[in-house]
Amino acid sequence: MSRYFTEDHEWIDVDGNNAAVGITDYAQEQLGDVVFVEVPESGKELGKGDDAAVVESVKAASDVYAPVSGTVSEGNAALTDDPSLVNTDPEGEGWFFKLDLSDTSQLEGLMDEAAYKEFVANL
Repeated sequence: MSRYFTEDHEWIDVDGNNAAVGITDYAQEQLGDVVFVEVPESGKELGKGDDAAVVESVKAASDVYAPVSGTVSEGNAALTDDPSLVNTDPEGEGWFFKLDLSDTSQLEGLMDEAAYKEFVANL
């Protein structure tokens, strides 16, 4: 499994043509305590950069974007009942949605972990 990152602070774990997407620890820290999450429905077609999900915290509301194009195979229903999973495990159990990728070549424009850490350090 390979993990990539976007400049909008999403992560994507890729396993073949399937992927899980969420927000990074950095994004969660910037948002503060997450109190509401809206995830996309299965079957929704997303283009790279499309609004895919919504996350609201005590500080702000923000969109979560699709890092690559694909079809949503699953939204994380656990976040509807317990949005605090994004606070406690944003890069694990707090994932937002899973995608069936339509164009794996789009992954080439994303950062690996080392590049993302450098990107965040320069913010």
